[in-house]
Amino acid sequence: MHGNQSNERSAPRRRVPQQVRSRDRFERVLEVTAELVVSGGVESVSTRAIAAAAGIPVASLYQYFADKESVLLALVERDLSELEAQVKGDLARLARLDVRAIVETTIRAFATVYRRRPALVMVWLRGRTNPEIDGFCREHSRRMARDLFEVARRAGMVVEDSTGLFAELAFQVTDRLFQVAFEHSLDGDPVVIDETIALVTSYLETHATPAGIEGVDAPRPSPGGE
Repeated sequence: MHGNQSNERSAPRRRVPQQVRSRDRFERVLEVTAELVVSGGVESVSTRAIAAAAGIPVASLYQYFADKESVLLALVERDLSELEAQVKGDLARLARLDVRAIVETTIRAFATVYRRRPALVMVWLRGRTNPEIDGFCREHSRRMARDLFEVARRAGMVVEDSTGLFAELAFQVTDRLFQVAFEHSLDGDPVVIDETIALVTSYLETHATPAGIEGVDAPRPSPGGE
């Protein structure tokens, strides 16, 4: 891992709800925003429309969000957190690790969450007009790439002296191909997704050791450990 980098973008500060009622309202705002985005597109969303759909005054919305863009960013943050959890959970169920298994598991986990959270498709894969969202998503992808690279490196699956740049490039390629896969359908084109798996696997295998291609036993968490 590289630690905090100077080009990382942090999400703008917002008031974090503490009480249950406030947290429920916060989540309600995200849910109705997602519904509005899917039904009418990102450009159709406004703070007035969000407040009306959530059944709250606009002034109450501004207690938590500065503007429409900050609502969309919070929505993306939530959905990407869910995506990351999906990837980690699916990878944890693998008995053996090899490049193909890691790639396929990760890409199918992404597809699962994109299908479950279509607003993420609309805002990120089809939108990309908000520079804060763009920066946040790109840094999230870089971090996930570095984390997966570290998993592979510790397992002896990548060649010595690798910097992990190839992992970040693989995420960039995957990101672009997901745009293609979800361009016309919120279900995603399964053929494009399959081809993405094949393409990324072939590329990453050029940086893999024999163990990375043949596979190694997945590490098991020790009792009481992480």
